[in-house]
Amino acid sequence: MMRGRKPTPTALKIALGNPGKRPLNKREPKPVTAIPTCPAHLMPTAKAEWKRLAHYLHELGIISELDRAALAAYCQAYGRWVEAEKKLKETPPLLRTPAGYVQPSPWLAISNKSVEHMHKFMSELGLSPVSRSRVATTHHIGPKPWEFTGEDEDEFFT
Repeated sequence: MMRGRKPTPTALKIALGNPGKRPLNKREPKPVTAIPTCPAHLMPTAKAEWKRLAHYLHELGIISELDRAALAAYCQAYGRWVEAEKKLKETPPLLRTPAGYVQPSPWLAISNKSVEHMHKFMSELGLSPVSRSRVATTHHIGPKPWEFTGEDEDEFFT
């Protein structure tokens, strides 16, 4: 079992300018960026989230085949969260047990736990505004300024 803080990935240290000025890990694995295949067992909402995210992560150069399980876990948690939120719209948030006690809907617990899981994986995959603010990438999404020909100025600046 490892103790202490999680080590900062070398790419992130470089992007931040190596603020601690500690030696960089020159032997850290650098997997090739690629879009992993979507696992068949994901629920439909999770598959839709996979399709939405995988291409963005690839364009940013921050996903590889090794990240398949992490992305799948995030997407499945997202799917469960969506399902629980739909059920919460259909049912009351508080339920009365056969013994007469009032308790929160089980769908509320599922929703809350799914959001916790999503949050953990969002940090790992760079999917939250805070985690993205800590990363710099050389990849660019959208038209590059040097590709602008000037022929359709309105299209470029919209």
